[in-house]
Amino acid sequence: MTEHLRTGIPGCSPAGALVSEPMATPQRVHITHEYKSDPQTVFDKLAEHENLGPVFGAKITRVRDGATARNGVGSARRIKIGPLPAFEETTTTAQPNTLIEYKITKGTPLSGHWGRQELTPTAGGGTRLNYTIGFDSAIPGLAALVGKVLSSAISKGLPKLTD
Repeated sequence: MTEHLRTGIPGCSPAGALVSEPMATPQRVHITHEYKSDPQTVFDKLAEHENLGPVFGAKITRVRDGATARNGVGSARRIKIGPLPAFEETTTTAQPNTLIEYKITKGTPLSGHWGRQELTPTAGGGTRLNYTIGFDSAIPGLAALVGKVLSSAISKGLPKLTD
């Protein structure tokens, strides 16, 4: 595991450098999607919190901008899904056009929750997104249920992000 650099935000690096390998968690969701759009376009869409409502089927509100960029390390969003309590996710890594990582930082029955969105260019000028989410829960069966719901919602929502 790479050493964490100080930013004042636990688990974050100052310029969004890769700071860690994904944490070990019992429940994982892995989704891939290919876009016709180039990596910069896809990155910009994924990084902008307000664009993610249709992807997650949720109401998303920006809590704060990042330390050095609007959607960079330290930026946070509040997510409200149906009748469930809202929770917050904070960006921990933002490497333009290649990688976004985040973790839940407030308000969830899940533990160890992290997300990793890796972008790679395709031969045709598009982008391949590898999206992995990991988490656990002390509540029996909750992590498996959340995993199924996330997998379905995100698979249906990703095509809405861009071409």
